[in-house]
Parts: sequence; structure tokens; C-alpha cells
Amino acid sequence: MTTYGVLLFEDVEELDFAGPWEVFMVSAMLREYQDRAVLIAERTDPIRCVNGMRVLPDHTFDDHPALDVLLVPGGQGTRVQVHNPALVDWIRTTSAGADWTAGVCTGAFLLHKAGLATGRRITTHRLFHESLQARGDVTVVTGSRYVVDGDLVTSQGISAGIDMALWLIGALHGRDHARRVREHMQYEPAPPYLADEPNVR
Repeated sequence: MTTYGVLLFEDVEELDFAGPWEVFMVSAMLREYQDRAVLIAERTDPIRCVNGMRVLPDHTFDDHPALDVLLVPGGQGTRVQVHNPALVDWIRTTSAGADWTAGVCTGAFLLHKAGLATGRRITTHRLFHESLQARGDVTVVTGSRYVVDGDLVTSQGISAGIDMALWLIGALHGRDHARRVREHMQYEPAPPYLADEPNVR
């Protein structure tokens, strides 16, 4: 069984966690629910995301199951949470017990604050490459949608978390499985943009 833990906090970016969550849960379904994913927050209160979605955590920092994968999303809330010792310490200690730690978008700043990015290659949303690099003791990769360094994998902004999560389940359960998940999701990101040419009869 693989247990995925997804961190939540106020003003988290919705797709940063919902995209990987979908990947994890489709993967679990195709594996006949041998796996599970849980939402974890500091408290049990509903979380208001950056675009207004409200989400209920399954667990708190004190009562969640052991995690194989810890996912740290980004969003405007990271600007506040980097100053939250309880959350930063929880990321540090929980990551130590997980096989993989993953960061999406500006979740990389939380990973950096927790000391997990020290000496590593990571990435984040393109608007924050320079400010993350300026924090020091890290190499920010600007040309890849996701970056793997040992047991740490990080992605660029928002939708890139889906690509990262697909790679991660491939690392865990094989490339063929990851391809089946992608096909089930009908995730076909190339060509990347057709919205300016609607298919209208």
C-alpha cells in the first residue's frame, strides 16, 4: 500500500493539490484501492483555498497515518506559512519518515524553510525562480516542469504538479501504470493550448 499525504493550509492553490490528488486517486483505483490519499492540515477547520474553494482535512498533524509520499502544494498562503513553526517543523519531521517528498509551485519555499532543499536542485513557479534562488543553498532549475533530486521532486507552477505526480507514480508503480493513469484521466497536454480556436459546429 502507498499512502499519499497532501498538506493543506489557508490560501493554498487549488490545482496544486487537486491535480496530484486526482493522479493519486486514479492510480489507487487502477490498483484496486491498495493505495490511499489523505488531506492533512494543522487543525480540523475547513480550509479556504486561494480561489475560494473550501476543503475539509481528513487528519491533523497529530493524527495522520504514516506517509509514503508527502505532497506540499503552493499558493499565496505559503507567504504566511513559511513563518509558521508548527507547519515547517511538521514538514521536516514528516518528510524524514516518507519515501518521497514532493513540492508543487511555491510549496518549494516551505521545503526550503524546512531545510529539505539545502544543496538540492529544485524548481518552482516561473515568477519565483529568482526569489527562491536568492534564499541560498539551493539550485533552482528554470527549464523543466519538474525536477527530481534523490527523494525530493518539485514542479513548476500549478498544472505542472500533474506532470510531476504522474512521474512519481511511475517511479513507484512503473511507467506502464503511469501511462494507464494518464490515459484514464484523458490528460493529453500536447499541443498545450487550443482555447483560442474553439471546436464549434
